[in-house]
Amino acid sequence: MATSWRYSALAERHRALGSKLEDWNGMGTPWSYDSDLSLAHEAIRTQAGLMDVSGLKKVHFVGPHAESLLEYACTRDISKLYPGKSVYATILNESGKFVDDCVIYRTGPNAFMVVFGAGNGYEMLVRSSQGRQVSVLFDDDLHDISLQGPNAVEFLSEHVPGIRDLPYFHHIQTRLFDRPVMISRTGYTGERGYEIFCKAADVVAIWDRILELGGAYGIIPCAFTALDMLRVESYLLFYPYDNSEMYPFAGEAAGDTLWELGLDFTVSKDKTEFRGATEHFRLKDQQRFKIFGALLEGHQAAQEGDTVWADGKQVGVITCAMYSRLTEKSMALVRFDTAYAAQGTPLEVKGSLNVTAIAHSLPFDDPDKKKRTAKG
Repeated sequence: MATSWRYSALAERHRALGSKLEDWNGMGTPWSYDSDLSLAHEAIRTQAGLMDVSGLKKVHFVGPHAESLLEYACTRDISKLYPGKSVYATILNESGKFVDDCVIYRTGPNAFMVVFGAGNGYEMLVRSSQGRQVSVLFDDDLHDISLQGPNAVEFLSEHVPGIRDLPYFHHIQTRLFDRPVMISRTGYTGERGYEIFCKAADVVAIWDRILELGGAYGIIPCAFTALDMLRVESYLLFYPYDNSEMYPFAGEAAGDTLWELGLDFTVSKDKTEFRGATEHFRLKDQQRFKIFGALLEGHQAAQEGDTVWADGKQVGVITCAMYSRLTEKSMALVRFDTAYAAQGTPLEVKGSLNVTAIAHSLPFDDPDKKKRTAKG
């Protein structure tokens, strides 16, 4: 998927906002608009923002073997999902190393929709489906727009009955502006938010209507790169930008363990059989690095690839960074040598900036996840 071959029905809306539609996952995606990126970050943290995340790969797995296929392929206990429930999961290779993450939605007794990131989990599941009673449909007609922020529920509650009662990681089939949609209480911002899945033929009308009526709630269109600012604060990884595919170890094949990435929570309790499970459990306590935060002095953001130093040596590399005008903090995600990933460790950052810093626990924002899981 090195070149764009998928089409977003919102392309002209993005161009009108100043985007050149850079490629992501084979789809032209609005990495940026003409507006200040910080405005998007601030809207989502304080009011609400609307973004097009249709570049995510949406795949339906339907048939009597769909559950067993997903049960072996991912780290979660799929049998616990019921129609209307979803879960965040990871996919490993036989070496116990991370290759993709996804959200799995159960849409019926033998029906699932899996929304993949930018790894090769989709391709692995397609190969695994051969010879089984499961149909696989890559669904590019289905578009995905994400309404995120504290005012998202305030806006939707005027148009979708019962939306306030929808729990975190649940979804409903409903109508929005008289168009059929699936609304999921999920997102990639750390805020209370919703993803709206709809037909390509309906997405422009829904997008326009949300922005038309949402002005009173502070809703603005937000470019994709705003997610980088949000994910730093909320400890949300983005393959391959935080991974050894970008920061390889000399003489080693690319691949990181869930223990290193801090994603070991995605393995369901008591689940021991899934692809890569033996190596996953064997590699516990053998971390080569740890994802941890850094809080930098000053009012500027570091850049990807800036190095982190302590005791006269390099002890980490910054994978993503941001400066928040709301909190007046400069923050970064760092691949740390494990010995230095401890709260308060004094550091120096070198590269685009040369400043002092301290190691800082993650997430920076809402560590108890109270915002995204709020009720009512």
